[in-house]
Amino acid sequence: MARKIVVTSGKGGVGKTSVLASLGICLATRGKSVLMIDGDVGLNNLDVVMGMENQVVYDMADVIDGKCHINQALIQEEGLGLYLLPSAHAYSSEKLTSAVFGELIARIESMFDFILIDCPAGIDGGFHRAVSCSDEAIAVTTPHIPAIRDCDKVLGLLRSYKLNSVSLIVNRVRGDFVVSGKMMGGGEISKLLRCPLIGVVPEDDTITVYSQLGRIGMNTSSSRDAIDMIACNILNNTFKLYDVTKGYRGLLGKIKRLVSGR
Repeated sequence: MARKIVVTSGKGGVGKTSVLASLGICLATRGKSVLMIDGDVGLNNLDVVMGMENQVVYDMADVIDGKCHINQALIQEEGLGLYLLPSAHAYSSEKLTSAVFGELIARIESMFDFILIDCPAGIDGGFHRAVSCSDEAIAVTTPHIPAIRDCDKVLGLLRSYKLNSVSLIVNRVRGDFVVSGKMMGGGEISKLLRCPLIGVVPEDDTITVYSQLGRIGMNTSSSRDAIDMIACNILNNTFKLYDVTKGYRGLLGKIKRLVSGR
C-alpha cells in the first residue's frame, strides 16, 4: 500500500509544487514507484512544472465522471516509475468532495510505493480535501516572516488530523545570509514552529528557471542535491540536512561574502 504524503504550505509562492516535483523525481530515481496528484483544481500547474501539459488527454474530472479509466489519465515520466494524475482546470468543488477524492486514490494506491499530493495553498476546502486523504504531511515554507506565520497556522490545522507524521521543509535558504545573521536558518525556524525539520533547500535560481521552462527533471543543482537528501530521509526515517552554509564559513567564506557584497 502506498505512503500517501500531502505537501502543503501556508501561502503561495514558496516553491511547494517545485519541491514536490523534484521529490517525486528523486524517489523514482531511487527505484520507487511514485504517483503525483495535483490537488489544486482550477489553479493546477504541476503538469506545467513537469513539462507534461501537452501530454494531458484525460484528467481527474474525466475519471470521476466515468469518461475514462484511471490508467488512461496517468502520464508517465519517461524512463522512471513516476506518474502524474492531472487535475481539472474547471470542476465543481461540490462534486470533488473529500470522499470522492479519497475513493479516487483508493482505486489506485496499491500500484504505487508513494502518492504525493500537491495541496492547494491556504486553508480552504481544497486543503481539507487533500489532507484528509493523506497519511503524512510535509509543510513547505521559506525563511520570510509572512511565510513562516502562515505556515504556523497550517501546522496547527495539520495537528488536528490523524496523520502518522507532520514535518517541515524550509525552502530558498540563503547560506550567506544565515552565516551573517541576516536570515534564520532551518533549525531556528523548526524550533519556532515546533515541527521536526526533514529538509533545508538552498536558494537556487536554477530550479526556478527549470520549473518555468517545464524541464524540472533536468535540474542537477544544489537544490536538487538537497531534495535528494530529503528523499533519503523519507525512505530511511532519518533527518540529515543539507548544509546551506557550506562555503560561507571561515576566512574563505568571509572573503567570498565580502566580494559578493553580502
